[in-house]
Amino acid sequence: MSWTRDDMAARAAKELEDGFYVNLGIGIPTLVANHIPEGVDVTLQSENGMLGMGPFPYAGEEDADLINAGKQTITTLPKSSFFDSATSFAMIRGGHIDLSILGAMEVAENGDIANWMIPGKMVKGMGGAMDLVAGVKRCIALFDHTNKRGESKFLKECTLPLTGQNCIDMVITDLGVFNREGGQNRFRLTEIANGVSLDEIKAKTKADIVYE
Repeated sequence: MSWTRDDMAARAAKELEDGFYVNLGIGIPTLVANHIPEGVDVTLQSENGMLGMGPFPYAGEEDADLINAGKQTITTLPKSSFFDSATSFAMIRGGHIDLSILGAMEVAENGDIANWMIPGKMVKGMGGAMDLVAGVKRCIALFDHTNKRGESKFLKECTLPLTGQNCIDMVITDLGVFNREGGQNRFRLTEIANGVSLDEIKAKTKADIVYE
């Protein structure tokens, strides 16, 4: 058994530090909000103009006007604040966000990421990912290791249009954790998911990874 999406989110939450300002991307990264370690105070930022997001609401308590960037209903906290998207992106572009956790369609061995479009499919817009990978202090990619066809999403080079180049510092998938140390153009396997073998990781990874 590889990690579930909640397992992946819980592992990513271990990278949160007290006092961090954090942006969570659409998809699996939104689950990280449910796994913030006890005693760790982080402030979640949403690029549609909110600082201090609360947890997801219980059924029946949703406010359709209170959403995150992925259009999911959320809740407020006593410290929550709202502002226009220009101010939100000034935070991101100004380097004021400590950590961004992003979903990905593909990640390359040199830290490139593709996560905003698949050619030929309708795209509503590129969102804020291009600004996040350029302006945030540290970026983690959180995604399933393979696509629905069983093909690796961790590649030597991205085949889809890039979101950013040389910008991903850590990869967390359902198979394990990979760190890019010291700005090098290679990742190192640092943690294997429970029930996953090294041979399985090697078989499902196209990127040139340091395994020892």
